[in-house]
Amino acid sequence: MTIPLSPSAPNTSGSGEPGLQTVSPVVALGWLHTAKFLTTAPQLHFLPPLEVPEIAFVGRSNAGKSTCINTLTQQKQLAFASKKPGRTQHINLFSLGKQGATDAVLADLPGYGYAAVPKQDKIRWQQVMANYLVTRENLKAIVLMCDPRHGLTELDEVLLDVVRPRVEEGLKFLVVLTKADKLTRAEQSKALAIMQLQAGGGEVRLFSATKRQGVEGVATLLWQWAHPDVQQPGGAGL
Repeated sequence: MTIPLSPSAPNTSGSGEPGLQTVSPVVALGWLHTAKFLTTAPQLHFLPPLEVPEIAFVGRSNAGKSTCINTLTQQKQLAFASKKPGRTQHINLFSLGKQGATDAVLADLPGYGYAAVPKQDKIRWQQVMANYLVTRENLKAIVLMCDPRHGLTELDEVLLDVVRPRVEEGLKFLVVLTKADKLTRAEQSKALAIMQLQAGGGEVRLFSATKRQGVEGVATLLWQWAHPDVQQPGGAGL
């Protein structure tokens, strides 16, 4: 399955999207390091209405979502990484911005698909996430975590079908291939090529928290998406 982006939003997989402001990885990582816990919500009506750009992180349990968030923000325990996948059942928001001025928000959505979770809980989480992804007005980008050793699962496909209309309307979309250090260089290249076809125009990045592979590239892309109209003096492209 593919998620075609709008023809007016061309994509390049190596150096970010045309038209976006460039910024140095140092600036992007410094911005992400400002992340602070904002609130947690078991249902959508508990989420505060916000006007700043919101970037949602989604993915199967055990896909490395919490590790990715913690690596990008350079904070070991910002996102809760449970030893029992599926325990985190809330949407957690983290504010971003220097000097106490929030200019964007990261949303950590519950991991899905863990076998030991009761079916009723799975259905409830899926409904909450689907409603969030479809209705959250300030949502500007979705980051999907995927273990390249397993590829997209059926639940990943369902999630992508849910967000397809918003992506076609201009919502940014990124697939992060986590745990890339578990693959050989040839396997990484193959996984990247396959996912680029499946993402159908969305961004795709290899990522390894252990080797810090892809950290700067993902950080820079998120900064660009959250600051589409900001010119960073002296910023350098990737």
